[in-house]
Amino acid sequence: MPIQKWIFQYLVALPVVFLLLAGVQYLKGRTLSYSIEFGLIWSFISVAIFALRRAYNFRKKIACEVCNDLPSEKKE
Repeated sequence: MPIQKWIFQYLVALPVVFLLLAGVQYLKGRTLSYSIEFGLIWSFISVAIFALRRAYNFRKKIACEVCNDLPSEKKE
């Protein structure tokens, strides 16, 4: 499994998702503490679900065009 590649991608994705979710909540008029809590919880949940599904696909050898973790079987 390309663990190092995935760790780097998730370390980039986690703050981006956090900022997006927390920012939206703050712009909706929620308090800053609520927005930060919401962003932390849901960014971890979102990234964890994506990581688990990606690991499952990798182990089952299900190709993903976006992830590009497995070599493509198409020969054009």
